[in-house]
Amino acid sequence: MSARSSQVSVENVSKVHFSLKGEPLLALQDVTFCAENNEFFSIVGPSGCGKTTLLNLLAGFEQPTRGELRVGGELISEPGWERAVVFQEYALFPWYTVRENIRYGLQRKRLPAAEQRRLVDHYVGLVGLRGFESRYPRELSGGMRQRVSIARALAVNPSILLMDEPFGSLDVQTREYMQDELLKIWQREPKTVIFVTHSIDEAIKLSDRIAIMCPRPGRVQEIKRVDFARPRDPTDPAVVRLAAEVKRWLRQQAFAEETEPPGAERALSG
Repeated sequence: MSARSSQVSVENVSKVHFSLKGEPLLALQDVTFCAENNEFFSIVGPSGCGKTTLLNLLAGFEQPTRGELRVGGELISEPGWERAVVFQEYALFPWYTVRENIRYGLQRKRLPAAEQRRLVDHYVGLVGLRGFESRYPRELSGGMRQRVSIARALAVNPSILLMDEPFGSLDVQTREYMQDELLKIWQREPKTVIFVTHSIDEAIKLSDRIAIMCPRPGRVQEIKRVDFARPRDPTDPAVVRLAAEVKRWLRQQAFAEETEPPGAERALSG
């Protein structure tokens, strides 16, 4: 299947950042993958491998040094309503209530007031926040704040949900609960989800496929399909084997990076 026919395609993407001294740093090199309509696609890899840079490129916050990123065949050149982002830090307006935070994007889209109210009510219910509409972010738990972030992203009706370590700051119990809630929401209202995480177990629990990135510079080394039926039991031997395989590969990559000789940092040439 051609990458250009996919919902999301990333084709030979490289990205160079520059230090304050003007020194180039190759963050991503020749990254290529595609994510299909309504697929839950995760990206995992060690810190510093360019996962967040890649998500920023998909969001249109940055542009690649080389290569192309497309949605439905259209080049990504700027942020768009079809691509909503959920960050690790909740990025809520502290002076807005739950209702007002969710309504923010709808106001920016200039939807009629009645439609705004209908959508806010729908997504408040979808993420389980009825009764909290008039609360401010400071009055909510971390998990509840992240639910507001998800509701705000979904309310603008994106076809693609970009999620950057959305549960990374939560405690283990809340994180597992939010994973279950996200799956329920995704199954009720399917979207293409591109989900960045450090957690192999989280990626296996949630994803249809997992892209594994290697460090310095970031490259997609392998894409693994997760064929187990949902909900997935983390103690299932097949799940345990897959998790162990990916973790072993990442440990090997980390060791290879530690033993790489000085001066091996590569820059984009040509």
